Amino acid sequence: MDFQGLLELSGWGYFWATLLLTHITIASVTIFLHRAQAHRGLTLHPVASHFFRFWLWLTTGMVTRQWVAVHRKHHAKCELEDDPHSPQQTSIASVLFGGAFLYRKEAAKRETLEAYGHGTPDDWLERNLYSRHVFLGIFLMLTADLILFGIVGLAIWVVQMMWIPFWAAGVINGVGHYWGYRNFETEDASRNIVPFGLIIGGEEMHNNHHAYGVSAKFSNKWWEFDVGWLYIRLLELLGLAEVRRVAPKTSFADDRPAVDTELLSAIVANRFHVLKLYGSRVVRPVFRSACKAEQGAEKKRLLGLRKQISTEDTAIDRVADQQLSAALADNQTLRTIFEFKQRLKALWNQRGMDQAEPLARLQAWCADAEASGIAALQEFARSLRAYRSQLA
Repeated sequence: MDFQGLLELSGWGYFWATLLLTHITIASVTIFLHRAQAHRGLTLHPVASHFFRFWLWLTTGMVTRQWVAVHRKHHAKCELEDDPHSPQQTSIASVLFGGAFLYRKEAAKRETLEAYGHGTPDDWLERNLYSRHVFLGIFLMLTADLILFGIVGLAIWVVQMMWIPFWAAGVINGVGHYWGYRNFETEDASRNIVPFGLIIGGEEMHNNHHAYGVSAKFSNKWWEFDVGWLYIRLLELLGLAEVRRVAPKTSFADDRPAVDTELLSAIVANRFHVLKLYGSRVVRPVFRSACKAEQGAEKKRLLGLRKQISTEDTAIDRVADQQLSAALADNQTLRTIFEFKQRLKALWNQRGMDQAEPLARLQAWCADAEASGIAALQEFARSLRAYRSQLA
């Protein structure tokens, strides 16, 4: 007779037990590894931190320093040749179905750990148990599953072992840089894939995360639900977590103040939001006006150009980039709004200079935009003067 285990459940009971166990693992990855360790968006109480480390040791065998190092390198080299898992550099299939292998390959590189693995746990437990005996925890999880669920526990354990390699290493790193919608035109191909939210702990809002990497909260739109953020707030109420950073809120002042360092700081801090506003308030109305006078193939071409102007370089191919350059050469208005977008981006792309030079550039940008003769650009420049941000 088959051993039933200590817990004799129905078929649905085993299903919900599996979903609960895997969900705890997802929560541990997103809260501990990702938001707390890799990006320092929150600080966890030692009790919560040790629980998450222990659970991940049982269910994944992942070493904190390795995971953090690989993820930080992904952000530093996103969509470039050195990105550990970019479908833009390899293929969607290689990341979706082989993401775990790409992770292990990068985690084995000493230079990656030394460059990106700083600040992770290095106590006695980490050195002598979690990092040294990675397979022991997985074996203990198998034993516990068999004792609790009997022979069905083997199937539950297999699902547990596949959960993170598929959903995190595959779906998030693969689909999250290939298909979905974008709230922000980040300089990478990150996408939001909301329908899977409850399964992958808020990680599906990948574009939001790439726009505000240090934010402990991933949702941005009112209708986006970040279950990981819900758990973090509950931990806060219990005194087990402290949120350090979230994406800043934005607003527009009632008056039209001078172009000053406060405005410059708000624009730099919320640069992807500013680019989004530029797309909706400048690029879209200019193209809408241009399309009114066109039909058929020419109208379709203009709509394609609008997408290219609104999209960052890393998300379009080089052939399309050449087509854009040729089209802009024939249209003064489109060339102007594109050049103003590039000048706006240059405000935060110049690193290491004091505020005097970028402030002078911002002042010149606003003055030139207001004198451009393009109504949408002029109105955007006037409204941008009132742009402000404050921490949420």
